[in-house]
Parts: sequence; structure tokens; C-alpha cells
Amino acid sequence: MANENINSTLQQLQGNWSFPTAVTFGVGTIRQLPAACREEGISKPLLVTDAGLARLDFVSELIDSNKNAGLNTSLFCDVKPNPTGSNVEAGVQAFQQGQHDGVIALGGGSALDAAKAIALMVGQHRPLWDFEDVGDNWLRVNADGIAPLIAIPTTAGTGSEVGRASVIVDETRQRKIIIFHPGMLANRVIADSALTTGLPAPLTAATGMDAFVHSLEAYCATGYHPMADGIALQAMTLISKWLPLAFSEGDNLEARSHMLAASMMGAVAFQKGLGAVHALAHPLGAVYDKHHGLLNAILLPYVLQHNKPAIEEKTIHIARVLDLDEVSFEGFLHWILQLRKTLQIPGDLQSIDISAEQSKIIGEMASQDPSAAGNPVLLSAEQYSALFTTAVHGG
Repeated sequence: MANENINSTLQQLQGNWSFPTAVTFGVGTIRQLPAACREEGISKPLLVTDAGLARLDFVSELIDSNKNAGLNTSLFCDVKPNPTGSNVEAGVQAFQQGQHDGVIALGGGSALDAAKAIALMVGQHRPLWDFEDVGDNWLRVNADGIAPLIAIPTTAGTGSEVGRASVIVDETRQRKIIIFHPGMLANRVIADSALTTGLPAPLTAATGMDAFVHSLEAYCATGYHPMADGIALQAMTLISKWLPLAFSEGDNLEARSHMLAASMMGAVAFQKGLGAVHALAHPLGAVYDKHHGLLNAILLPYVLQHNKPAIEEKTIHIARVLDLDEVSFEGFLHWILQLRKTLQIPGDLQSIDISAEQSKIIGEMASQDPSAAGNPVLLSAEQYSALFTTAVHGG
């Protein structure tokens, strides 16, 4: 009877959505990949993933399934945890040398971001950095040259599968650069939560907190966007309930399904903007090559405390929506700290081998990061340096 109830629940967690692009959602939907390729006009796809995933059996099974369906599929997996411009260049070369006509993006945020940038760049004659998300740079793109792309997430974190941008490291400048064009949005998303069950508990925690920070920062960001606010609140509600369960019971498909949906919701919501957590996490990821979600999770309480005067009313509303025992800023902050403890995430940056030695440089980079513009409190480079130093040592 228990198995029947579980199967009934999972059948309800199925859907075909068109927000913000076509999303095929549900356990087992990965089997629709060959049909999706044909529907998008892809006959010879390049599958882009990371080296860790490339070693797993299901990736070779996907490639074989495609080949059996007449889709000659090649693999590109030279993607770092923080993807670089050289990773994108190598992917473009693989695409062109293999005479491919589309991209399958498989993995977490790193692989998805790299794949979207590759699909963009195969038809461009300008350097990648010319398309940085500044002003009207996106108008420089030859939109007709963007290759069709199918995105398949294997983590519930960045929501990159429903995003129109990629975060790529410029190794020369040691900066994370946001590359943007509306055409970078995947033609199709296949969101099969069964593919996320193999994610180890620490990565489940880090990616899940990334999704939470996306929603929280979007909700608190400056500007008027009630649609994004509503999506952000529902995403935080799902994450508060299901992330601890996905962390402790990695094979729980119901928890994994809700987290996968919440991850996409967070990415939709942060079209409104982000804030100081991401403004600091981006340079830290570029300089120290640490996991983006883990950085967000560690930084979050420090930024919340700094932003308190501007966000207290909003955090009280979030606490009410999440049905917390104490409906106040302090109650919300305490809940965040307890969630982080439950997920076994460290409380300071020195625990992941980051020192305050480069605090000045990090502060300057954070103040110039595009995410800084959405923070409800405008921070100077010196304030970012001080905030970073506090997060290094804890307290």
C-alpha cells in the first residue's frame, strides 16, 4: 500500500509547462530525450556535461539511446566546477569539428552554463566577453547563429536550465562574467527528478541553499515585481519543507521533485535581481574556485544581519509564510542558522580554506558585481571587504 501511495504521488508530480520555456517535468521523462531532439530539429547533438557525470553509466546509456534512435551524439566534458572562457572555446571547437547541429546540456549549474555559452558562441564572430550583461551588449549577438539547446538538470540549485544567461570565469581578469542573451534560454527542459537522486548529501545541501538564496535575494531585491515575489515565496516554502528531507533521504523522489521545481522557480524569480550574497560569492568563486552554492549558504546570515534595517518587514512576512515559531527577523535568522546546521554547512569561510588576505580585492570586485545593484542596502567596496572579513572569521 505504501508503494502505491508513493507512485500515486509521483504521478501527480508530472507536467508539461511552458513557463518560461517548454518544460517536461516528472520522473522518467528523460526517456523523451530522442523525441525532444527531433522536435527541436537536432539530428547530431553535442552532449555537454562535466567530467564527474561523464563517468556515470546513465550518461553512456543516454548517448546509446540517442544513437539507437538515429541521433549521432558526441560527448564534451571539459567543464570546470566554475566554467571558464577556455572551457567554452574548447566546446565550440568540439561542436564545429563534429559538425553538430544542437546542444544537450546535462548536469548542474556549471555544465548548464557552459553548454548555454557554447550554444551561443558556435554562431558568433565576436569574443565571448563582448556579450557581457552590460547595457545593450546583447544586441551584438547574431541570434540566428545560436544553436538549439535542450537542458537536463541533475541538481536542484542554480535553475540554470530556465535562465537566459551563463556565469563564466574570465581567467585573465579572475572575474565571473555574466553572459546574456534572450536566445540562450533552452528550447526545451527535461526535468526528471530521478536524475538528481545520485547527488551526494553535501552537494544536495549546497545546491539547495543556492536555490533558497536565489529566492530570498530576489524577494528582498529593490524594485517592483510582484510576480517574481510570489514565485520566490512559494519556492522558499517548498525548500523549507523538502530540502532537509532530500538531504537526509537522497532517494526520496517526492522531495527531489519539489526541490527541482523550487530550483527553477528561484531562477525565474531572480529576474527581479539578486544582492550582496551573490555579489560576494561571484568573486570568491572566481578567485578561490569554491562551490557557488556553498559560498552562498555560508555568506547568507552575515548579509542578512547587515541588511536588517531594509529587509526586516520582508523577513517577518517570510517567517509568517513559512509558519515559523517566531515571526520576527530574529526568528527568521535563527531558522536559517538551524537549517544550515541541519545541512552540515560550516558557519564561516575559513572552514573551507578561505582567508581574509585578499579582502580589499574581494571588496572591490563585489561592489562592481552586477548583483550588487539589487541589494536593498547599497554597500561600498570597504563595506564589502569588512563583510567578507567577518564571514571569514565567523561571529
